[in-house]
Amino acid sequence: MVNFGIVSKIIGQLLFLECGMMLVGLIMAMCYREDDVMAFALSMVATACGALVFKYFGRNAGNELNRREAYLVVALIWVVFCAFGMLPFLISGYIPSVTDAYFETMSGFTTTGATIIDDVECLPHTILFWRSFTHWIGGLGIVFFTIAILPSIVGGSIKVFAAESTGPMKSKMHPRLSTDAKWIWMVYLALTAACALLFCLFGMEVFDSVCYSMSITGTGGFAPHNNSIAHYGSDAIEYIATLFQFLAGMNFTLIYVVMFKGQVGKLYRNSEFKLYCSVIAVSTLIIMYFLVSRSGYDVERAFRVSLFQVVTFITTTGMFSDNAGLWPHFTWVVLGICMFIGSCAGSTSGGFKCIRGVMVLKIIRNEFKQILHPNAVLPVKINGQNVQMDKVPSLLAFFVSYILICLVASMVIILSGVDDTNSITIALSSISNVGPALGSTIGPTMSWSSLPDGIKWLCSLLMLIGRLEIMTVLVLFTRGFWKEN
Repeated sequence: MVNFGIVSKIIGQLLFLECGMMLVGLIMAMCYREDDVMAFALSMVATACGALVFKYFGRNAGNELNRREAYLVVALIWVVFCAFGMLPFLISGYIPSVTDAYFETMSGFTTTGATIIDDVECLPHTILFWRSFTHWIGGLGIVFFTIAILPSIVGGSIKVFAAESTGPMKSKMHPRLSTDAKWIWMVYLALTAACALLFCLFGMEVFDSVCYSMSITGTGGFAPHNNSIAHYGSDAIEYIATLFQFLAGMNFTLIYVVMFKGQVGKLYRNSEFKLYCSVIAVSTLIIMYFLVSRSGYDVERAFRVSLFQVVTFITTTGMFSDNAGLWPHFTWVVLGICMFIGSCAGSTSGGFKCIRGVMVLKIIRNEFKQILHPNAVLPVKINGQNVQMDKVPSLLAFFVSYILICLVASMVIILSGVDDTNSITIALSSISNVGPALGSTIGPTMSWSSLPDGIKWLCSLLMLIGRLEIMTVLVLFTRGFWKEN
């Protein structure tokens, strides 16, 4: 039987964390003296009251939770965080629709980056900051962030981490999970600070550099300008953005052992990292060829925009430096593949993940070997470690679920009146947490405001399913999850 008391208690404690996040927004609003001060003040009050209500219902609960409760906590906290996180948009009046405000907030916390705002430049500074800040907090996960700073909240933090972390294989750097979380957050902070500093050095304003760096390291995509990175027309800024999107798509544990342990050799021996780089290199060269031969781009510009778009799609960041919707249609196929594959497990990005791609390739190779040597025992090895056999059916279940959800969602979106190409890429973009779609109706530089309200709620659900690696959400809809034993 699910212990709703401990679930309510944890959600209440995490809502106090969101209240603290809103305090940062309130202070900024007071500094800029714009018209959203009251919106953040009232949002803080509402969130604090909500936290107290949840804490009251969980007042008699202990600190231990089982795996079932951990999965429920993780799914519910994202839903609840978005419900309260949309209040600044609603109360300020900049997004008056509940549907649009919830969509924007879910897109922020899940680091999807799809927006319903047609003109972001009309928004006050603090609303723009709040959008990017939701990316930054959602990047490594709301609950994972809490484990780093408040490890005493949950006694079952390992189970919570398993429910929220990305990828089929979990690696630990330290015996205590809270220590792991703190070190990973140090890497995250270092990347964010370095990105913001370099942006400033190359001519970006401080406010913009902070917003862009949070969106990039969180692999989100929200930008304070309608033209995203293209607003600056700076080659150097595009290359910096490409570099940090690439780094944010790497496994943060791998970055840690390279940066803080000096074990550079692990970088070159890591199978996932090699596949990640290979997909980027091949995709960039293919798109570059089409842009030079079909669209008349010069070589340097073709390389720069191709690399940027490939990296932003494979890391599921979703920014743009050029309008890919005007590129030859075959390049859309390449970008769609990047969108599906995603980058590395243990990063802030979404998608299928390169580690699963490595597993699939090794399983296929073993099948060919098995045909020639029927009696051979052929384990699947990644980075010198045997993959447990129970991971193989899990991989198959994840892949089939991923494809089926995309197909069903695409059909529903088509039935709502959206064209075929947009419907497929909207579904894939939502569940992969990418952000931009590919098509003429809703292209990579356009907002999603024209979608029907029902489709926006569907996309919000797809974003959550994709951010929590599908099974964490789907298991809640099984009868066995709610049985007493």
